[in-house]
Amino acid sequence: MNLKEKIEELVSKIRNDSGLLEQFKKDPVKAVEGLLGVDLPEDTVKQIADSVKVKLAGDNLAGAVDKLKDLFGK
Repeated sequence: MNLKEKIEELVSKIRNDSGLLEQFKKDPVKAVEGLLGVDLPEDTVKQIADSVKVKLAGDNLAGAVDKLKDLFGK
């Protein structure tokens, strides 16, 4: 399993499904476990969930920066 690709896949699924996003916000580890469909050690799943959080936050930040650029015409 390519971890980077898997994280990108999880981010895409969570971002495009409001139900999954809410579940991820409430219990990220459980949401990731369900999406992975494989049994991994708890600390590994937590690391993956943390990586997904960072990616989602980064995407939101990039979107906010783009909106500010549009606002100021740059």
